[in-house]
Amino acid sequence: MSTLRRRWRSTIRVRLTLLYASAFFVAGAALVVMMYFILGEALDRQVTARAGVTEHLPETSATTPAAQQSAHEAQDALRAQFEQDRDDTLATMLIASLVALGVVGVMAVGFGWLLAGRALQPLHQITATARRVADRSLHERIALDGPDDEIKDLADTFDAMLDRLDRSFDSQRRFVANASHELRTPLTINRTLLEVALDNPDTDEPLRHLGRQLLAVNRRHERLIDGLLTLASSEQASTEHTPLDLAEIARHVVAESADAARAAHIEIRADLRPAPVRGDPVLLERLVQNLLDNAVRYNLQEHGTIAVTTSTEAHGAYLTVENTGPRIRPREVAGLFEPFRRLPSTERLADATDAPTGRGAGLGLSIVRSVAHAHGGDVHACPRDDGGLTVQVRLPAAPHSAPIHG
Repeated sequence: MSTLRRRWRSTIRVRLTLLYASAFFVAGAALVVMMYFILGEALDRQVTARAGVTEHLPETSATTPAAQQSAHEAQDALRAQFEQDRDDTLATMLIASLVALGVVGVMAVGFGWLLAGRALQPLHQITATARRVADRSLHERIALDGPDDEIKDLADTFDAMLDRLDRSFDSQRRFVANASHELRTPLTINRTLLEVALDNPDTDEPLRHLGRQLLAVNRRHERLIDGLLTLASSEQASTEHTPLDLAEIARHVVAESADAARAAHIEIRADLRPAPVRGDPVLLERLVQNLLDNAVRYNLQEHGTIAVTTSTEAHGAYLTVENTGPRIRPREVAGLFEPFRRLPSTERLADATDAPTGRGAGLGLSIVRSVAHAHGGDVHACPRDDGGLTVQVRLPAAPHSAPIHG
């Protein structure tokens, strides 16, 4: 009840309607009061004039004091009748005016509600566009048609702001992509040179040890560059969506991650029910792979478990990855989705440096969120009571009649 009352008070359409209605009632009440006093003055003048006429009538028939007394009493009664008629007229006028004001006021409230809704329609269009832009991409514009008034100025200003933001984000994505491409080439060359040096039988052991360390660092940098490229490409809505099944993608990724999970003493349990969606197969596979990698990397060192489930509920396809691990405070969960953010309490103590059990680049969940948003979905995470994390991805479900490609 309190929520409904807050929403009712906070609606600008309601406030405008109440403002119109209040102005109408105040003006109507002022008009009724003014007409009441004007009519009262007019009736007072009429009563005075009629009373004067009755007082100056010739008293030819009143020859005795008793007759004169009776005539005066008749004149007083007639004056009292005039005053009573004036009061009745004023009361009737006042009641009729108030009833008419109430009826017309109710009609005015209805018309005010309709007019306020029509006047605020452009604002609803601006709000709807802003929500679509916030949920999908910056490429959509309001392009409001209509008179050149304050609302159109607001819409044009919002469109100009979206233009600047779109150019800024496009420039940022191009910079990240270009820089990542430029950095990938020397890293590939470095990896090749290190592998050749390690394959040389004449290389002594200290140099081999240094080469293995440099190769591990180089692999981590390659994963970082690959993550940056994926993040840059997934932050804009995918234009080519094909029918897919999240269950098939998850089944494939679980099979690929089985060896790494077994090496880390982690058991993967899968309950994969059909979850048809439309999307980019490469990005969605990367989404599932990042969730599995994180679940392996930030798990218990012994007897860890991962539960992977897919399902379809209420026009949405769901992918849930739940893993055991160290305890996470609820206020720390939001930071997990920010790029390059890690929590020391969730870092594995394993010494392996190659994926997925080694130290990550801090882009895993950021890529998951970007891919989900690019497909019109969202992602939520919550800490488990006994340690670990539960991450659920929701994507718009595709019609079951569409062909599914695993």
